[in-house]
Amino acid sequence: MTFPEALISGDLRAIRSFPKADLHNHCLLGGRRSVIEKYYGKKLEKFRATEPGIRELNRWIGKVYRPFIELPGAFEKGVEAAFVQAKHDGVATLEISIDACFGRMFNITPDRVVATLKYYHQAVAPGIDFRPELGFSRSQPFETLHSCFEDYLGFQYFRSIDLYDDEFAQSVGNFKPIYRLARQSGMKCKAHAGEFGTADSVMEAIEVLELDAVQHGIGAAGSSMVMKWLAGLQIPLNVCPTSNIRLKRISSYKTHPIRTLFDHGVNVTVNTDDALVFRDGNSEQYRKLYRCGLFTPDELDMIRKNGLEQ
Repeated sequence: MTFPEALISGDLRAIRSFPKADLHNHCLLGGRRSVIEKYYGKKLEKFRATEPGIRELNRWIGKVYRPFIELPGAFEKGVEAAFVQAKHDGVATLEISIDACFGRMFNITPDRVVATLKYYHQAVAPGIDFRPELGFSRSQPFETLHSCFEDYLGFQYFRSIDLYDDEFAQSVGNFKPIYRLARQSGMKCKAHAGEFGTADSVMEAIEVLELDAVQHGIGAAGSSMVMKWLAGLQIPLNVCPTSNIRLKRISSYKTHPIRTLFDHGVNVTVNTDDALVFRDGNSEQYRKLYRCGLFTPDELDMIRKNGLEQ
């Protein structure tokens, strides 16, 4: 059976059997829910947004998820769950981020963070091409982020960085020194842009931070000029369709702008973002993108292979 045939059949087990990439995954929010809930001893309240934006997501994290992550050993269980989810979903290439300030917030040393990632990669999914990533909140002061970044530089372990959280919190220009340091350290540079912002915000982030890839980037679909520019540069947009719908940015799979981006030659990939929160792996998303008629099976196979080539 081929991947297009698996999509046509609708068999999730068959779809999961094909290798795919997940290049946009926030580790502690990307785990398999059953693993987390078994350790927690109770069900997590499901996330439901009532308005566009990430404010309600951050509220859910603080109210529902933080009590779990504060438990002894919960950090390790969260990392384990992320690898369990990736393996279950047939992920062959995995880029997952750990917030650079997470350790300080929960009194977890950088050594423990790195050791935990290394251990569960080998214990759960050693066959996955795992590319650890450091994440930075756009809502935090630059000085705090820079100090947290320095805690991890000596490990020479993390292979990329990402900037996320409230896209409108402060100018991307404030983070140029961090991205300069990351490039000097040989790290891939990524950032959230155009998740809720415009095509101009995508272009600005790429130009100012000299990005190698954009997380989301769907705002670029609002400008033919920006899409042509992106297609020429072939900078990947690591799109997360379910996330965009659950956060009320897009109304449905059928109207998702990933189709417009694809038609304009933009390099797009399909990714999970927060599988624990949004309840879809990549396999479910590929099936939904096919079932709603947005893509043909062969086009989705092309997107799948494109992700593996990044």
